[in-house]
Amino acid sequence: MATPLRIISSMATKQLLADLVAQYSRLSGQAVEVESVGGVDAAKRVQAGEAFDVVILASNAIDQLTQAGKVVAGSRADLVKSGVAVAVQAGAPHPDISSEEGVRQAVLSAGSLSYSTGPSGVALVKQFERWGIADQIKDRIVQAPPGVPVGSLVAKGEVELGFQQLSELIHLQGIDVVGPLPPAVQVTTIFSAGLATASQQPQAVRAFLEFLVSDQTENAKRANGMEPA
Repeated sequence: MATPLRIISSMATKQLLADLVAQYSRLSGQAVEVESVGGVDAAKRVQAGEAFDVVILASNAIDQLTQAGKVVAGSRADLVKSGVAVAVQAGAPHPDISSEEGVRQAVLSAGSLSYSTGPSGVALVKQFERWGIADQIKDRIVQAPPGVPVGSLVAKGEVELGFQQLSELIHLQGIDVVGPLPPAVQVTTIFSAGLATASQQPQAVRAFLEFLVSDQTENAKRANGMEPA
């Protein structure tokens, strides 16, 4: 039996990878082990020299790890485009988020709000600054710890309004997904895979990366709230 491929990924692709790995293992017989953690923590662990075969993170994080010599140059494979959605506790009133102004008003009206520590959260902070409301709402922001889904805080009633990748919200109980952010303020993240320089199985990794970008993965990607990249 081939040595399992060891993958580290951010939480946004956790369920997608569970589905794709099951599909790939059936097709190829290759064992694959995935650890999904907060994206910031994942990048730190790869940077620190922990041995993985595949790294799956936001494309800019893969590029940074490539520059640092932790991901093989030229191995980056773009998997999915992932957008941000808005969630409230199940049964709570749904704010109107059909327009940029609607989202702004929903943020101003919320008693508490939360967003991820990943790239989408960084983009939202900049959006709040552009709207000129950052100071007004700063005391209402509940920061989800890395690896803890924003939606879980919403489900428990700890947060009124949650922003996170749709892929991280659609499988959670106890919340209503109000919808995606409107195009004017949508935050799209490309998640990419790369061959870790520490890998002892580069050929097996390249075969796996080819599968991840193939047409046969499109249904799973869409079922997890993402679009093929």
